[in-house]
Amino acid sequence: MFELSARAQDYLNRTKKFIAEEIEPVEADFWQQVHELNQGGDWTKWQWPAELESLKAKAKAAGLWNMFLPCPERGQGLSVQEYAHIAELSGRSLIAPVVFNCNAPDSGNMEVLWRYGSEEQKQEWLMPLLEGKIRSVFCMTEPAVASSDATNMQATAMVEGNEIVLNGRKWWSSGLGDPNAKIIIFMAHTPDETKDRHHQHSMVLVPVNTAGVKIERMLPVFGDYDAPHGHGEVSFENVRVPVANFIGGAGQGFEIAQGRLGPGRIHHCMRCIGAAEKSLELIIDRGMSRSAFGKEILKLGGNLERVAEARVAIDQARLLTLYAAYKMDTLGNMAALTEISAIKVVAPSVLEKVVDMAIQIHGGAGVSRDTPLTGFFAQARALRLADGPDEVHKGMIAKLELAKRGYNTRRKK
Repeated sequence: MFELSARAQDYLNRTKKFIAEEIEPVEADFWQQVHELNQGGDWTKWQWPAELESLKAKAKAAGLWNMFLPCPERGQGLSVQEYAHIAELSGRSLIAPVVFNCNAPDSGNMEVLWRYGSEEQKQEWLMPLLEGKIRSVFCMTEPAVASSDATNMQATAMVEGNEIVLNGRKWWSSGLGDPNAKIIIFMAHTPDETKDRHHQHSMVLVPVNTAGVKIERMLPVFGDYDAPHGHGEVSFENVRVPVANFIGGAGQGFEIAQGRLGPGRIHHCMRCIGAAEKSLELIIDRGMSRSAFGKEILKLGGNLERVAEARVAIDQARLLTLYAAYKMDTLGNMAALTEISAIKVVAPSVLEKVVDMAIQIHGGAGVSRDTPLTGFFAQARALRLADGPDEVHKGMIAKLELAKRGYNTRRKK
């Protein structure tokens, strides 16, 4: 079922080789440069090391570029399941997704524009994103409401003549601090009494420098601002853009969001699995290279059993994610709803547990910047909230299971 074509296997082999030869040897120094360049609290001065553009150019020249997009005219034409294997490899590194132009939120935003954007929108925004010349932001979550229910959204996108007027406040908008962030996809409520609750929201393209857009602050995750990418809070006050900036038309926001989030969850989960694999390797290497009480520390305190449990959990998560990707490719997103929600619960949780063990094995080094473990841990814990918290996905799985037996989970009137 999960056998790769010769073409997909070639991409996988070349990606693995590129990471081993071009990224892993420089990654520690790269992140040290990031921290040195972006010290202090002024996010407006954040910058990437010059080496990033060199790595991106090498990846682009090698054809390892936009591999997530299953459109041969725009990307490399790999299926969701084929790209999933590459996402796992890139998840072993905190920089590889950026180098391959396959990083969130840009990959999801590019999919939105490719699937739903007008030709004008594609030329103005999709092409520069595909070329890696600019970065983008996705604004959905809001600070004043429980965003686990997206219909709570208070931000508005109202049509006035030939313009859309935007008002509201968003936060945890990833990439907002990036010096190359040029375009925002803003999701908001467009009231329409003639439509049901899931057809009253819209996605709108908003250039970052539009009048009325104000970046309020960057938000730290466990005390780290993730510079120079960043997660920000941004306000929109009477922001005006042309009606042509609707993506797919008014009221299509939820439909587009589902199309965006399905493949994105595969990418996130496979990157989690790659990070878990890297963490397990670090566990074994550290645990067998350090001794205490006359034994290698990996042989103390039940650690060997934990290694076995980690192996089982990682492989289970991988198989479930590849199955979800297979169903998406063969039957479509709607047929894979259970699996998409299941992997979103499972994969970040597996990474969280494995990386927690890795931190414990590394002792003080595990909570420093000498290893990628703190970055992996923040990634795992944040993903249990991002793209829908665990509880929402479990609720979806339960709802679908009850439906198989002819029941529903709606409250009785």
